[in-house]
Amino acid sequence: MSRTMLGRFGVFCTLLAVALQVCLASVNVTVTPKVEVIKGETAKLPCSYTISNPTSNVVVQWYIEVSGARKQIAYKSSQGFDVEAGTPLSDRLTIGEDFSISISPVIVDDERSYFCQVTAGPLGVSDAETQVKVFFAPEKPVITGNSQAITVSHESTSSSEVGKCTSRNAYPKHRIIWFKDDNPLPAENIQKEKTYMIPSLVTEASGLFTITSTLYMQPVKTDAKSVFHCTVEYFMPENKTLHQNSDKFNLSLLYSTEKVDFKLKNQGPIKEGDDVEMVCETDGNPQPEFEFTKEDSPLNGQKGTLHLKSVTRNDMGTYKCDAQDFDALPGVELTKTLHLSVHYIDPMEVIPAGPLLVSKGDVVELLCKTKSSDAHTVHWTKDSKPVMNSGVLIIQEVTLAQAGVYICVGAVPSVPGLQKQANVTLNVRGVPEIDASRDVSVTKVGEMVTLNCSALGYPPSQFTWKPSGKESVTVVGNRVISTVTLEATAAVLANGVMCEAYNDHGKNSRHFKVSIKSDAEQGANSNDANRENPVFKTAEKQQGGSSAVVIAVVVCVLLLLILVALLFFLSKKGKLSCGKKDKKDVASEEVKGGIVVEMKSSEKGNEESGLLNKPHA
Repeated sequence: MSRTMLGRFGVFCTLLAVALQVCLASVNVTVTPKVEVIKGETAKLPCSYTISNPTSNVVVQWYIEVSGARKQIAYKSSQGFDVEAGTPLSDRLTIGEDFSISISPVIVDDERSYFCQVTAGPLGVSDAETQVKVFFAPEKPVITGNSQAITVSHESTSSSEVGKCTSRNAYPKHRIIWFKDDNPLPAENIQKEKTYMIPSLVTEASGLFTITSTLYMQPVKTDAKSVFHCTVEYFMPENKTLHQNSDKFNLSLLYSTEKVDFKLKNQGPIKEGDDVEMVCETDGNPQPEFEFTKEDSPLNGQKGTLHLKSVTRNDMGTYKCDAQDFDALPGVELTKTLHLSVHYIDPMEVIPAGPLLVSKGDVVELLCKTKSSDAHTVHWTKDSKPVMNSGVLIIQEVTLAQAGVYICVGAVPSVPGLQKQANVTLNVRGVPEIDASRDVSVTKVGEMVTLNCSALGYPPSQFTWKPSGKESVTVVGNRVISTVTLEATAAVLANGVMCEAYNDHGKNSRHFKVSIKSDAEQGANSNDANRENPVFKTAEKQQGGSSAVVIAVVVCVLLLLILVALLFFLSKKGKLSCGKKDKKDVASEEVKGGIVVEMKSSEKGNEESGLLNKPHA
């Protein structure tokens, strides 16, 4: 191969190597495809890149698209970075060291495409797009109901405006949904339908949207009780769809009367003394005036309501209500009647009427009767206890204990609370009957004692106490109780106390024995008291122990003084010897003509100690 050919081949290889190097060079740009942000907050758009060969000649540029052409808003290179002036973002845009840009605060117009472009000289140019989405929650929807009443007509073919719902300042566009009784109404905007909506959209200067929806309907009677409201449905980041409800409202409808209703508001049967309420109303709106009568006599009712206070059997009868509705549909019966029944029971009649006075052992027969509007029952009670389940009460051989107040009760079971009662007092003549006496005991002579003496009989008993004391009398039913308080003297302990009850028919007496409690009884009472009061028991033990110690100390001191005096006396007489023999003589009692003192520590000491420790009565 010639030298020329070799040269050309070398040039070709060099050009091929350069072309291969250019083709293999690359720039890769990475951004976040979509950035979601709330209006007024900060949006950060990151940008990063990778290149095939290291180079310091790298420029990062950010663009937005305006009128179909790109407009640079920021750039960064080795010489520095800057934000372009004169763009919609100039005063709200910053670029960071990591090539990201931040927009704060975000406005609605910031929702657009943003391009991050990286230029690396001979290595090439590359860019990537970020889409910014702006969101803003609307205000609570405001409902405006039709202030005019709507007339319901079966012949009308046109719909009436029911209300308007307005939702302000939201982004992106949102929508309004109407509800009737919590059920959504179909979204219709064709005016030929009976129910349809007309929406309107306004773009505010801030770029936010305000929408208004007007609801039209051909209402019917049942719509008078329906509840309407609207809900705004809007969108937020992370594909969230949220809802916000308006206040609720009712329609004011006018419609003709088709039916009149006259009814009694009271529940259950009515009895004498009850308050009664009757209501007359129509199914039309507004309600007409009403007139009430009973057997052609006018009554005073107000706004369709007739009140009767504390009814009696005389209020029974047929009541009439006339609806003065001149707009009612033809053929509607505007007059209604109602029959009122009032249950009653007559006062109870007792035969014979009381008070009754009989003698002990007599036969007593009482009859109780009444009349009522329905089946009734009669029964007798005494001291709140039933004695007979019929109207006839017979007592064979009446006793003093059977005297008292008997109550006859009549009731109508079918009417709760309907009852009457009467009472009769039965007095039984007879010699007083005293309850069995109960003996009492005291702890010592002179103690005060209280005794009770209870007697039946008519006339009421009087009492005499022997011996007498401070007396009081209590009456419980047909029983008289005398209470006396006196001193348990020696005579009372010996003879007891006598209670004598007497009236016009005779007298009766009872004897009470008063005695001193035995030691066992008193000890048992004392032990019971100590067991019940451990503090007192402990204090008593401490007091007893302290007293014994004091007595022992005093006796020892006295003995010591006597011994000293005796020794002093013997020493003065010369009778005291200090030798062993003398001691022995004294101990063996061989000294004559002198005074000998014998001290026995074992026996006499124990005897004296026993005397000292002997308990005192």
